[in-house]
Amino acid sequence: MHDGPTSQPRSTIGEVVDQLQQRIDALPPDQVHRRTFITTYQRTTQAVAEAVDAAFFEDPDWVVRWDVAFAGLFIVAHDADLMGERLPRPWRLAFRADPQLPTIVHLLLGMNAHINYDLPPATLSVITDHDFEDPVLVDRRRRDHERINGILAARVAAEDHAIGGARSLLDRILTPANRLSSRRFLREARGKVWLNVAELQRARLEGEDAYDARLAELELLAAAKIADLLRPGQVVLRLAMTGFGITLPPP
Repeated sequence: MHDGPTSQPRSTIGEVVDQLQQRIDALPPDQVHRRTFITTYQRTTQAVAEAVDAAFFEDPDWVVRWDVAFAGLFIVAHDADLMGERLPRPWRLAFRADPQLPTIVHLLLGMNAHINYDLPPATLSVITDHDFEDPVLVDRRRRDHERINGILAARVAAEDHAIGGARSLLDRILTPANRLSSRRFLREARGKVWLNVAELQRARLEGEDAYDARLAELELLAAAKIADLLRPGQVVLRLAMTGFGITLPPP
């Protein structure tokens, strides 16, 4: 099944990268702690664009539509918060966390909101009810979802280096373990995302109220995850053991 035009991949993801840069450039002085997450996300988005150009995905047009939908949820949340508007609790808590928290914690707070909360509905938004009736197509979507894991794993060392300037001696000693742990918990979390996509799809078939109720559950679970991220200690190593992702329980 062909899902969209073939002429958009470069320009569309390029526009996302530009939109993220605009947010970086316009950050108010009291919100500079957001820079780590946005710049990390921007570099990852660029890596996805390069993978699209390199024919890394089975359905690059779908990946572009997914990438744009996913990024849109962050941009909307970011802009809404700066304008004092209401936004989902995982983002509100991430944006308003103590600016003095370690850089890695700010990054993880943003990742929790964007991966655990935003990614399931963003993914579902580019897989229609009709698509779900085609198991071959859905399996192709799943495989492209999993291919992103490889891109993230390849980015871990570079991103660790990019944010590593202010780390303690212990953190520097633990760098190899932290990088391995990051790859592990990212793969685990994204695996749970796909399970949550299936749960949201079941709710979508039941109607708007059922879907909204399940999305509200996802919001609560993602917000509850923040307590673990704020606990003292080696948070990255801990997440490799306890997990970073969240799972919607059976309805």
